[in-house]
Amino acid sequence: MGSIPDFNEAELWAVRTALAERYGEEREFELAETELRLDKHSTRLVPCPTVYWRDGACHFVVCKTGPERYRCNFFYRVHQVFGTGIEEFDNLTECVVTLLQVQADHQREQEMSD
Repeated sequence: MGSIPDFNEAELWAVRTALAERYGEEREFELAETELRLDKHSTRLVPCPTVYWRDGACHFVVCKTGPERYRCNFFYRVHQVFGTGIEEFDNLTECVVTLLQVQADHQREQEMSD
């Protein structure tokens, strides 16, 4: 597998827009790189362009795993990593919005159980 292309301007705009809609204002995010195992049957780690942001104690990552392919999760601590239940998305906006919705639901459930 060749190198995975970085997020392009249209993809970054999609992230900015989804975050602004969720938080009611423009939010800062960082570009990073995450090593992922893209093939379940291989131990090879592949460097993937990543968008990272934080909201309070919660950290969010959206990794680009190929052209129009994205994986995401959120976490509070290293051993508290949560996903959306969808392994990979082919639409970045859907990926970010779903991630934000799942995290909001998780946070609401945690607050109700406290």
